[in-house]
Amino acid sequence: MQADPLASDRYRDLGVRAGADGGTLRVASETATAMDLCLLSERDPSWVERTVHMTRDADGIWSGGSSLLTPGRRYAIKAAGPEGPRHAFDRSRSLLDPYARGIVRIDQESWRSVVVEDRFDWGDVRRPSTPLAESVVYEAHVKGLTRQLRSVPRALRGTYAGLAHESTIAYLKDLGVTAIELLPVHQFASEQRLMKQGLANYWGYNTVGFFAPHAQYASLAAQSAGPQAVLDEFKGMVKHLHAAGLEVWLDVVYNHTAEEGPSGPVQSFRGLDNSTYYRQDDGRYIDTTGCGNSLDCSQEQVRRMIHDSVRYWAEEVRIDGFRFDLAVTLGRDHQVVFTPDAPLLQELLADPRLDGIKLIAEPWDVGLGGWQTGGFPAGWSEWNDRYRDTVRDFWLTDTVVTRHGGLARTGIGALANGLAGSSWHFSPARGPLASVNFITAHDGFTLADLTSYNAKHNLGNGESNRDGTDNNRSFNFGVEGATRSERVLADRRRAMRNLLGTLLLSAGVPMLLAGDELGRTQRGNNNAYCQDAAVNWVAWNLQEWQEQLQDVVRRLIRIRREHPALRPATHAGDTSANAMHWYNADGGTMDEAAWTNPENRTLQYLAEADGDTTLLVVHGDETRMRVALAEHAGVTDYELLWTSADDTASGLHSAPGEHIEIDGPTLLLYAGS
Repeated sequence: MQADPLASDRYRDLGVRAGADGGTLRVASETATAMDLCLLSERDPSWVERTVHMTRDADGIWSGGSSLLTPGRRYAIKAAGPEGPRHAFDRSRSLLDPYARGIVRIDQESWRSVVVEDRFDWGDVRRPSTPLAESVVYEAHVKGLTRQLRSVPRALRGTYAGLAHESTIAYLKDLGVTAIELLPVHQFASEQRLMKQGLANYWGYNTVGFFAPHAQYASLAAQSAGPQAVLDEFKGMVKHLHAAGLEVWLDVVYNHTAEEGPSGPVQSFRGLDNSTYYRQDDGRYIDTTGCGNSLDCSQEQVRRMIHDSVRYWAEEVRIDGFRFDLAVTLGRDHQVVFTPDAPLLQELLADPRLDGIKLIAEPWDVGLGGWQTGGFPAGWSEWNDRYRDTVRDFWLTDTVVTRHGGLARTGIGALANGLAGSSWHFSPARGPLASVNFITAHDGFTLADLTSYNAKHNLGNGESNRDGTDNNRSFNFGVEGATRSERVLADRRRAMRNLLGTLLLSAGVPMLLAGDELGRTQRGNNNAYCQDAAVNWVAWNLQEWQEQLQDVVRRLIRIRREHPALRPATHAGDTSANAMHWYNADGGTMDEAAWTNPENRTLQYLAEADGDTTLLVVHGDETRMRVALAEHAGVTDYELLWTSADDTASGLHSAPGEHIEIDGPTLLLYAGS
């Protein structure tokens, strides 16, 4: 049995721990010279009922206990320390416990910690433990998914309980996804700039505390009852999803905090140990996140807090996976250089208590050397932005070029690499499952907008349309935004089917943005982080074409589940368990010219695994093409499973070598026998 790497270090048992005589609070601060535990009145959170002077041990851990430090008690910390550019001590300021598992907001600027119990009745519900090779991920916002879902009781819409409602779970199960990845649910706050503009941080990438669930996503009844009820509602959500066989993954933001830049609000970390928590150069913050500060993961104290947080959510709340926002910041050393051998990245992998927990990196940040796709250690998966860009280019921006008489820029080889598991970016030791494939995510255009807008339309964000990327790799097919043109709409919908088909038939771990299966639009806003409104909520009043698109996604996920050849765990050829073969439009073997010629937009690939054979035919051009189906040893028949040209077509049989006619950009998937 592997030893616990954190069992005996000095940072053990931080936060509040219950005892026979109440509770004890332990807080880490290398630089504080004095610290007080303030026990607050239940009636007036600004009134201190008792102050406990905490004591410091030789390791820089401050401790203090009280018989009043019991579940439900609000408390705060006050700290004193040296002056100077690296410090921000003010003993008059009430601070949050960095390990607080319950947090309440007192006013616009003030927060208080609350003691909660970990007790919860999980019954006989167990984790689904879905293998990564069988995972289909659904990225969703807690509020946005059910805010307009009428089958959920009004009081529960947009809440943890709404996500756990039987109708929501029934929808997810019917769609076929295996895991829901939630945008940040740690307690967060809106930035000062947004509040001044009357806007709010909707996405949640602005964490106040790493151990407490965001209270505003709980039902009003739970919010009124307090942090214990909020935590219990969250755990209840996980329990119901697990009972239905659905995993719960969290998008976690351990790269920065809501304290913003040096002049930002002081809520916890800055007031307790600014020089340790935040990466800085003699008081000047080194910001690799673009959010005003960066947590310094070269410091053991910071790494331990993050590791303890991950453990807490994995063990006490039974979370199944974590997507680490701007994860390059977590792997930067004392010289601010990223390394895959960074202690935090390796410690999370080596932790036996996290065995089976999925670890996914967003493999970039905004610092020097910040793009690291493919650069994380074996055992980590990564959001694959190169896959996203290649697939968008092949089906969309290349169409723009060819419509204007130019040569497509994305060769068939780049698309084939993505279809086969992105071996250009992920080594054999890591394989296709290191790649989390996506076409769209919360950040950027939705799928429908990707095929409806050439440019962003972000005026509603209050930044004069300056925010959000201009590199969308999108195509509106001739009309910007909404249109009644049947030709344009037909082109857009086929493009959506091609994009979805590519995503769900590629090797790797597919991630679908919530609402894309319904053609959800944000009306061209590609950075709707501050829009807590209908533009960001999934709309459930569907037109016929949206229901048809939903059927396409449901069908593709089912096909993926039924055909192991589509979801290999290793790169083709790495083992005898799976193989992939490539053919041109004439049914012959692909040669070097076919791989590199930008005029070649047609490809066949045949995949084999566990006795299963599939043939995917790709034609990425607005022309007619005659394709001879590949002749391959052991295959005597091809059965059509799905084609993007006709949502309803299936069951047709063709012989190897038989010619088929393709009209326009199309995917066709066959089962070989």
